[in-house]
Amino acid sequence: MKDIRNEHREIVGQVPLEIKEGIGLSFAISNKIDVLMQERGLSKKQLADQLGKRPSEITRWLSGQHNFTVSTLAMLSTFFGKSIISV
Repeated sequence: MKDIRNEHREIVGQVPLEIKEGIGLSFAISNKIDVLMQERGLSKKQLADQLGKRPSEITRWLSGQHNFTVSTLAMLSTFFGKSIISV
């Protein structure tokens, strides 16, 4: 009988590196937005209202599964006055 940890490692090992990197970057971006919101004391609703977005869109951003456009990242960087990503 396989150990669940070994089975998990085997499955994860089959995921291409570029997919793993993309997932890591998506979560890093969502974490950065969350930190910036906390620094300003903003709730999802408050951020949504200030950006003219729906709270459900902010929830997607913070899920780590949203595919951000460069325009959205630029808008967020301008809003927070801090870079969301660096290249």
